[in-house]
Amino acid sequence: MKIAVVRRNDSISSQLGEEFCRLANSCGLEEDEEHPDLVVSIGGDGTMLQAFHQYVNRLDQVAFVGVHTGHLGFFADWMPAELQQLVDFIRRVPQEGIPAVHYPLVEVTVRYVDGSRETRLALNEFSLKSKGSTLVARIDINEEPFEMFRGDGMCVSTPIGSTAYNKSLGGAVIHPSLEAIQVTEIASINNRVFRTLGSPIILPKHHRCEIVPKDNSGLILSIDHEHVERDDVASILCQVAKQKIRFARFRPFPFWTRVKEAFIGHDVQ
Repeated sequence: MKIAVVRRNDSISSQLGEEFCRLANSCGLEEDEEHPDLVVSIGGDGTMLQAFHQYVNRLDQVAFVGVHTGHLGFFADWMPAELQQLVDFIRRVPQEGIPAVHYPLVEVTVRYVDGSRETRLALNEFSLKSKGSTLVARIDINEEPFEMFRGDGMCVSTPIGSTAYNKSLGGAVIHPSLEAIQVTEIASINNRVFRTLGSPIILPKHHRCEIVPKDNSGLILSIDHEHVERDDVASILCQVAKQKIRFARFRPFPFWTRVKEAFIGHDVQ
């Protein structure tokens, strides 16, 4: 079993990373940052996003597991005091492979005015905003015009990302076993003149949403934690990706338990 460790840049995560590597080496696990079988994220959700994008070109060969040292840790199954237990589980991985769950991703294809294209994957979400002004964009679903959007922006999230930015926008929380993407408006303008649906849209696999901005200058494109400003975007096509992320599941951790602990707490009367 080859492992790689991605840790947040703070003293606690750094110390835990060193301790994990010591325990792993003592059990005969091999460290390999280039070609790991398992990537261990030590930190918060941002650390897992960093790990995902670092190994995004090896999704069919690698699984991810998180150790929580952040504030929320929605991606993390393990606590700092459980490092030895985690290493023991990894050491006993069966010959048929790492036990894992597979979660869908959103594929984002940006088409530029010169005709070139760039395709990226997002674990949580893609969002589009206009710098310092209202975003005006046509929203097409399956190549058919659906609405003309005016507002702060658009967010397209994965099911696992439905608990992140999407949730703060009033989007639905979707179980990650569903292969879908969610399109959520960011502060849309709705009055007698301008109308949008005003509700999140959930699109299944093989359905596509295309965002065609009316003005392509000063657009801010965000894929998870990465942001870029462009003046040459012609359109953005979003759909469920063919690739999936694999999260190692060495013990049960139901999704709704994770949601409850993250947003509601333990005490329910």
